Amino acid sequence: VAIRGPSGAGKTLLLRAIADLDPVPGEVLLDGVPRARIPAPEWRRRVAYVPAEPGWWADRVRAHFADPEAALPLVEALGLPPEALDWEVRRLSTGERQRLALARALALEPEVWLLDEPTGALDTEAAARVEALLRRGRAEGRAILIVTHDAAQAERLADRTLTMEAGRLSAPAQAA
Repeated sequence: VAIRGPSGAGKTLLLRAIADLDPVPGEVLLDGVPRARIPAPEWRRRVAYVPAEPGWWADRVRAHFADPEAALPLVEALGLPPEALDWEVRRLSTGERQRLALARALALEPEVWLLDEPTGALDTEAAARVEALLRRGRAEGRAILIVTHDAAQAERLADRTLTMEAGRLSAPAQAA
């Protein structure tokens, strides 16, 4: 599912709420089980949120991966060399940070991918690599919720596109 809408409409807040990063009223279910009945560490292992501006807490990229060697195929699929795991975070471009954060989250093999503008800072080639990875995840049965401002990307990747305006989700009007 793709979510589109103007900046400030609440798209990121929705992803953060589903990821259990912000307190919200309402209920989120995973395989029919309410989030409240799933321990937070398990929820975060099963439901990955990749923000548009990922956080980094250590000096080197490798320290951000639970199993750096297992993440190598993802790093390479996203067009980065294996040495990227040994780079200093401060030398990364915005696009490199974005792709490495995606690899970091997906290396945990979550069932649900919550992606906030995952190609927003990428050139055409890098964006195509991310989209290929998303298509592969979808083919493997992952549930993917992507926020994008790119209508063509939503068309390429999503079975359904929803619009968010002023904090409310709606399906687009059907053509007559």
